[in-house]
Amino acid sequence: MELVNLKDASDTVSFAQAVKKGLGKHQGLYFPNDIKPMENINELLALPLAERSTKILQHLVGDELGDELVETLINSAFTFPAPLAKVKKDIYCLELFHGPTLAFKDFGGRFMAQCLSSISDGAPVTILTATSGDTGAAVAHAFHGIENINVVILFPKGKISPLQEKLFTTLGDNIHTVAVDADFDACQQLVKTAFDDPEVREGLHLNSANSINISRLLAQVCYYFEAVAQLPEESRDKAVFSVPSGNFGNLTAGIIAKTLGLPIKRFIAGTNSNDTVPRYLSTGEWAPKPTVATMSNAMDVSQPNNWPRIEALVEQGYFDKALLLGEAVDEEYTQVAMRQLLQEGYTSEPHAAIAYRCLTKQLQEDEVGVFLGTAHPAKFKEVVENVLGQPLSLPKALVDASGKASLEVELPNDYEALKQHMFALLK
Repeated sequence: MELVNLKDASDTVSFAQAVKKGLGKHQGLYFPNDIKPMENINELLALPLAERSTKILQHLVGDELGDELVETLINSAFTFPAPLAKVKKDIYCLELFHGPTLAFKDFGGRFMAQCLSSISDGAPVTILTATSGDTGAAVAHAFHGIENINVVILFPKGKISPLQEKLFTTLGDNIHTVAVDADFDACQQLVKTAFDDPEVREGLHLNSANSINISRLLAQVCYYFEAVAQLPEESRDKAVFSVPSGNFGNLTAGIIAKTLGLPIKRFIAGTNSNDTVPRYLSTGEWAPKPTVATMSNAMDVSQPNNWPRIEALVEQGYFDKALLLGEAVDEEYTQVAMRQLLQEGYTSEPHAAIAYRCLTKQLQEDEVGVFLGTAHPAKFKEVVENVLGQPLSLPKALVDASGKASLEVELPNDYEALKQHMFALLK
């Protein structure tokens, strides 16, 4: 599999190299040079999740890793379901929160951990990543205890839910957490700056587990196939996917799935008040504003890292931008959507509620809608209980984490302070 740096076409790498490097020169994203459609989609959709996902990743990666290794990686990573829950007539929620950290990022995080552990062959690696919520827990749990791999997770201090924090700040061992006095975009910039610093990149054998890492992104393609496989056959080519969007890796994966031949009719990119992409799709002007804090904190991103990959899919002729609509949902209507879902007998959290709101506004009579449930409602217990006015019970994973002490270190939004901390920690 050949991947090209979207900022420097001379920087081409294999899949294994892209997994190990994370980012390319000039902070460029690696992306497949060629995406070939798959054949016999209906036969593929008839397979179980892990078997189908193995075939998808084998097709994308090619013969580089070998079919047997890809099968082993998938079977180790995808050990939980992604059920499609019917909410009302012609509207479903793809529940992606049945993994160990109760969020969609378990799929990508676990696959990346398996990939990197296999590819690095025991060489030391430092994973440096930023999280706006769920990435931290998924990456931390996926890599926890893996020999020779250290993980440093940056997160915006006080800007993610307490239970989200507990899932990754309490593990210790090879998992190191840093609360940065800034927003997520600033955390993300610290990660990019570190990758541009040869002393850190080479001295600490740096890698990233954000959705900028191609292994995480390609793993996410698989659950779009799982969603369509669970739809009635006559509805599959009418499917509209509404994706709650922050860093836009999730939507990128969906568009790749469509490029492979999955019969998705179109997409809706739902954001909160951090609406850079919906405004861009409407006006053609890329004009990020300062990030604002919302109850859907995992989507509090004004400069989404994965957007260049979507632009590349459009520019290379794989995707028609007319099949993507953007919609921003403010705090008031996020709460309205949560209450509307409860009236349908479905308890949801703010991110999925935004996707549901966008879907109900834009779905046409002859279409079937799927919105993505990216996290278990209990991960946002305080918000959900306040909005819905009823108590939520905690799953075992959150009960276990909530009673543990947090181990994070607090740092200012200062790259030199981060650099000094990492060298003291890991050298």
